[in-house]
Amino acid sequence: MSHKVTLIPGDGIGPEVIQATVRILEATGIQFEWESFSAGAEAFEKYKEYIPKELSESIERTRVGLKGPVTTPIGGGFSSINVQLRKQFELFANFRPIRNLPHIPTRYPGIDLIVVRENTEGLYSGIEHEVVPGVVESLKIITEKASTRVSRFAFEYADGLFLRCSRAVSKEYPEITYGEHIVDNTCMQLVMNPYQYDILLMENLYGDILSDLCAGLVGGLGLVPGANFGLECAIFEAVHGSAPDIAGKNIANPTAVLRSALLMLRHLGEEEAALKIRNAIDEVYRDRSKLTRDVGGTAGTSEFADAIIQAMETQKTAV
Repeated sequence: MSHKVTLIPGDGIGPEVIQATVRILEATGIQFEWESFSAGAEAFEKYKEYIPKELSESIERTRVGLKGPVTTPIGGGFSSINVQLRKQFELFANFRPIRNLPHIPTRYPGIDLIVVRENTEGLYSGIEHEVVPGVVESLKIITEKASTRVSRFAFEYADGLFLRCSRAVSKEYPEITYGEHIVDNTCMQLVMNPYQYDILLMENLYGDILSDLCAGLVGGLGLVPGANFGLECAIFEAVHGSAPDIAGKNIANPTAVLRSALLMLRHLGEEEAALKIRNAIDEVYRDRSKLTRDVGGTAGTSEFADAIIQAMETQKTAV
């Protein structure tokens, strides 16, 4: 069976890490039909729009996207490309697994938690105005619909935390322990004892901040995956920036995009291929000889990808 996937290489190091990830995905033997489109700065240069119509139509067709980092201009009223895509396709649940990789030095080994963030509302609604000269008011939008659906998403994942909707949904899942922490206390608790959490459910802004904090617990944004789920489609993406200063130098680490692609494979029902790549990633990090510079190695992007593919082949031979 062939899977149609919308591919968004992005800007900066995006094309390099996406290319490496695509090579690894295709090395599993699974057939993909890639529909590749630019977004962000590169798309604006070509089409005078950051999200071209053709890209939107492709996501509507395939219902699955794999995305590299994109550049959003700072200031000037530009909206984040990521935020636009999430709103356009109602990707209401941002899903970020936090798990250690072998031999990456961290204060907390063995972390295994999930951050679920409401993706479409809160302060990122972008509704603001100047009340009087020098005073700007920004509205934090929270609706029952959005809060309930992301709460249900988190509980359903836990089975197989805002407040009123999460409490209501929690009653449907009595086998799951439900608790509430205010955001400042949660930050403190995470750096003192992150092991007390299995799933963190938050509204948009708090989820954005704490998911990055959690990424820091296991080595940083360059190592953790991200996924955005809606009722109709899903987009899987790296959560780090486009790093234009190292673009084209074959030194970027594709781990975050690759681990996001693992989430995509599971979404597509390709559990065996996802496990094969996950084991290969762990093996390459355990061996350490083919890691990129950001994690203490000397290998380039393509060399790292080659090592992942070789580790996958070794698994086949062992079987």
